[in-house]
Amino acid sequence: MKGIIFDLDGVLVDTAKYHFLAWKKLADELHIPFSEKENELFKGVSRMRCMEILAEMGNLKLSRKEQIEMTDRKNNWYIEYISQMDESEILPGALEFLQEIKMAGIKTSLGSASKNAVTILEKTGLAQYLDAIVDGNSVSRAKPDPEVFIKGAEKLELAAEECVVFEDAKAGVEAALKAGMKAVGIGSPEILGGAHMVFPSMKDLKLSDLGDL
Repeated sequence: MKGIIFDLDGVLVDTAKYHFLAWKKLADELHIPFSEKENELFKGVSRMRCMEILAEMGNLKLSRKEQIEMTDRKNNWYIEYISQMDESEILPGALEFLQEIKMAGIKTSLGSASKNAVTILEKTGLAQYLDAIVDGNSVSRAKPDPEVFIKGAEKLELAAEECVVFEDAKAGVEAALKAGMKAVGIGSPEILGGAHMVFPSMKDLKLSDLGDL
């Protein structure tokens, strides 16, 4: 293991709740039932694919123009939420783990579908711990397509087998495996069972816990 590629939402920072609130606000306007259960389908997925899923949930036939207008509204609400972020939004243990792996000389990259990743990293002060950033503005294909992680490895100048991905979403774990990388799930084993290892959170996680990955 020479490099670690991190998802953003739900792994390093607590912005997943803001995505949920923004999507729920849109779903309520469209009279589509939307709870934390439905929100699981949106984790690690691109904005437009999320809109397609929401439309499918409500049996709505929307033009591409309508979909774009709605996702823009959702994103504006989301940006309002994240504009108030600070270092308190970093998930427990994430900062300490980033500091540990940087001290160990392991390269780091972001691999996120978020198009607002740079803003979030700057607001929380995490940008300094990442050697590369690959986000929704850098890729054309959403997870479970492995593009975001393949580009992350390329930016770190590492081979896929030298990289480990940290993910909280099933689609992200699938993308990591397709990229030929090891996957560490952060969250529920029931959802992330395909990962090589699963931890409930980053809290108290140490580099030594990863064993021979």
